[in-house]
Amino acid sequence: MRVGSRNPSSEREREKEREREREREREREREREREREREREREREREKQRERERERERLRERDGESERAIGKTEERNMMERGERERERERERERERERERERERERESEREREREREIG
Repeated sequence: MRVGSRNPSSEREREKEREREREREREREREREREREREREREREREKQRERERERERLRERDGESERAIGKTEERNMMERGERERERERERERERERERERERERESEREREREREIG
């Protein structure tokens, strides 16, 4: 038995096995990196989805504000129409009152005319 002697073919086999193990480790590392990249991509997609949802929410709020503004405008218009109608009715009533006053004046004038004829 020689002390420093080794089997060269066994050494080469062990070296090949170590190289295969390093290659498997590099492949596992590449796979872990691909998985991290897939996870980053999924996170980017989730963020895009959250942003789309925030945008939809902003649009819903804006539409709601628009609807409320339209409703307030319609309500204001109705109130203004009602006020204009009430004002027109008051004006018609004032005109009727003036007409009644003119009629009373005419009636008084006729009454004075009759009194002059009698007297």
